[in-house]
Amino acid sequence: MSDEQRAPQPASVEASSPDPRRWKALALLGAAFFMVILDSTIVLTAIPSIQEHLALTVTGVQWVITGYAVAFGSLLLFFGRVGDLLGRRRIFLVGTALFVIASLMCGLAWSGPVLVIARLVQGVSAAIMAPTALAIVIGLFRDPVERNRALGFWGALGGIGATAGLLLGGIVTAGLGWEWVFFINAPVGLVILLLLPAIVGESRERAEVRRFDVAGALTITAALGLLISAIVNAPEAGWGGMPTLVQLAAAALLLVLFVVIESRSVAPLVPLRIFRMRTLVAGNLVILAIGLAVDGMLFPLTLYAQQVLDFSPLEFGLASAVMTVMSVVGAFAGQAAVTRFGMRPVAVPALLLIVAGAVLLASAPAEGSFLGDLFWPLMLFGSGMGAAFVTSQIAALHDVPEHESGLAAGLVDTSFNLGGALGIAIVSAVAVQVAGASSTPGGPEAVTDGLSAAFLTASVFGLVGLIAAFLLPGRHAFAGDRESLREGGAGRTP
Repeated sequence: MSDEQRAPQPASVEASSPDPRRWKALALLGAAFFMVILDSTIVLTAIPSIQEHLALTVTGVQWVITGYAVAFGSLLLFFGRVGDLLGRRRIFLVGTALFVIASLMCGLAWSGPVLVIARLVQGVSAAIMAPTALAIVIGLFRDPVERNRALGFWGALGGIGATAGLLLGGIVTAGLGWEWVFFINAPVGLVILLLLPAIVGESRERAEVRRFDVAGALTITAALGLLISAIVNAPEAGWGGMPTLVQLAAAALLLVLFVVIESRSVAPLVPLRIFRMRTLVAGNLVILAIGLAVDGMLFPLTLYAQQVLDFSPLEFGLASAVMTVMSVVGAFAGQAAVTRFGMRPVAVPALLLIVAGAVLLASAPAEGSFLGDLFWPLMLFGSGMGAAFVTSQIAALHDVPEHESGLAAGLVDTSFNLGGALGIAIVSAVAVQVAGASSTPGGPEAVTDGLSAAFLTASVFGLVGLIAAFLLPGRHAFAGDRESLREGGAGRTP
């Protein structure tokens, strides 16, 4: 008997009752997703120790951080579709094994170049894991109400991972050394590799002939890689610098070529018809705006707390915990509210909370304090972030055909990561320009002015997301699903 015959029911096969192991699977897949998100931020507080130990240059430090982001963001679409075609569980396990190996290599790195290469591999493996894990979750949770709960859990993990890295990085580095920022991934990854095959069955596209769009894969991966590289390096190279302009121009040409290829391909990597789905497009636009606002706020927040208020990395991590906790509360409250009231009635107030939090942070003075100037804005921002993210994620994945769930998951992750990279780059440029124009450049007042402008820019990103949120459906979105549930159709596919 083959492995697929022995395994639990594939997610692509309709079943009259839900898989009893779906919550255990969600816990394991969520742990993997948490690792992926955590690794994008946990390294930040360890950078000074890494730079001293490995004698890294400024360029080396930059690539330790951005190498992961570029590899991760450029390959999400590609590996999401690979999972659809070759098997989501199989591809996810390959990515997890590679992530463990890359993490060990990061911790064992004996030189800067070795660490940079290991971080690139880590980014590639994270791009394999994230969309395939989310696609498996979509397939396991077929009931629309349960799926919303699962995505609420997923969104909460994203909020925790995005902010907890700042706290955990300081604790781990101070207590165990910078190497353990990477080593801690290994035991978690090994547990997932050991347990997941017995809990999750294989799922993939069931077409008799599976074709892979090589030309489309190469062009979109190269385009996203150039675009993200240009964005993350723009603050240093300059938006008008030749390297930035060349990369942006090349990315634009490749994106146009990609659209042409997809419109003519027999089996496109990204079928253009998928963009006719209003909720998918609107959901991804909101997710892009959330990525812009969240990372656009976290960057000046880190500088304000540590450079203006003189917080240590550990103190800042503890201070940011209020935002982490409220993002979890917002995510769980948001998923329940979406099922009851629809997407737009939840997304709109959630984005208003993001805007309000960022505006309040912009008014923080140079002699500010945690309770007086950070606590309430972070509460508002965190709750809005959690609710907005889970709502837009539900929208972006709602009614997507099961055989394209990996592609849809890849789009969601790409939108958020592209938004994050662009958000940091834009607010960095704004902060530097405003601070440099101050009458006392270099002083705390000038730094505060620059960071205030950065926070206001993040609020503008939230307003962009608010506009996109009005494109989401309202109360009628889950009306049919609720009616079916009242009639006893809990096991149906949406």
